[in-house]
Amino acid sequence: MSAVRIDHLAFLTPGNYPDEAPLAGFERTLELFAAGETLGYDSAWVRQRHLERAVSSSATFLAAASQRTTRIGLGAAVIQMGYENPFRLAEDLATVDVLSHGRLNIGLSAGAPAHGVLLGDRLFDANPELIDFSHARVERLRRNLAGGWLGDEDTFVESAAGRVRPRVTPYAPGLTERLWYGGGSRRSIEWAGRNGFNLLIGNITSGEGTDDYREAQLHQLDLYRSHWSEARVPRIALGRVIVPIDGADAGTRQRYREFAEGRHARTLTPHGERRTLFVPDLVGTADEIVGQLLADPVLGQVSELRLELPYDLPFENYHQIIEDFVTRIAPELGWRPEAARATMAA
Repeated sequence: MSAVRIDHLAFLTPGNYPDEAPLAGFERTLELFAAGETLGYDSAWVRQRHLERAVSSSATFLAAASQRTTRIGLGAAVIQMGYENPFRLAEDLATVDVLSHGRLNIGLSAGAPAHGVLLGDRLFDANPELIDFSHARVERLRRNLAGGWLGDEDTFVESAAGRVRPRVTPYAPGLTERLWYGGGSRRSIEWAGRNGFNLLIGNITSGEGTDDYREAQLHQLDLYRSHWSEARVPRIALGRVIVPIDGADAGTRQRYREFAEGRHARTLTPHGERRTLFVPDLVGTADEIVGQLLADPVLGQVSELRLELPYDLPFENYHQIIEDFVTRIAPELGWRPEAARATMAA
């Protein structure tokens, strides 16, 4: 078993809100990002979800977050490319990266949009059977972010602002190296490694050849690394649902435990044709959670950990969870705040 050494600590929030009060929900999530920065987290991520009471436009939300924070990395996990136009999305993401001074991280996934049939012509301009929802759509986004010129050396765009060579603007240097792919199957993870995308793995994975999620994810990490061919070192971030109870009152502790108990049955057997495996949630005292994390062989294979927050909790609970985690658990995993790391390096 590898020794655990976490160098990058993140949290992922669902960004939920009451149907009648989206602004209040967005404000509390922005406050959580600011609180995470104060607590020393290296990055804060938001889920992107569609047709739910959640953040449906992560680029817009993270643009706001870029103006409420100064240091913390900002991430989206994941943007489902089946809903997106790779050109327009590239413009939006590059704008956010510039506004945040290069702090943006983008998690992506391929495949047909889950709600495409329901949306129909509200989403599609053509027969969906003729649209390419493969990994090529993700590659098109990266190509648009890469800063390459359009046309040849004699191609120019004329406007009131002058005559310029065209490319997707603004150009955000380095953003293509901060693109991530959310992988849960051997096929997707091999593709991510072969094509130079950083890797997000989480608490849901495919049980290909095994019913043990640890074994499945260890095989996936080996596969990813074996297909990596870029000169830079790949980044791999592991996500786990973790809820420490130390700083919570008695009623909240009971609610946390009921949450875990209500989801435990799904972890006992593979689901569906893809044999989907659900990783158990870690709910308990800091000491209990540290013991479970140190015994997780998958955590020993990565240096970035993403604390995944449950849905539909009030801000006070989210703040208690991320504070308990960063003060009581993360130091036991070898993590130190950025300022402390800089001091030690000096």
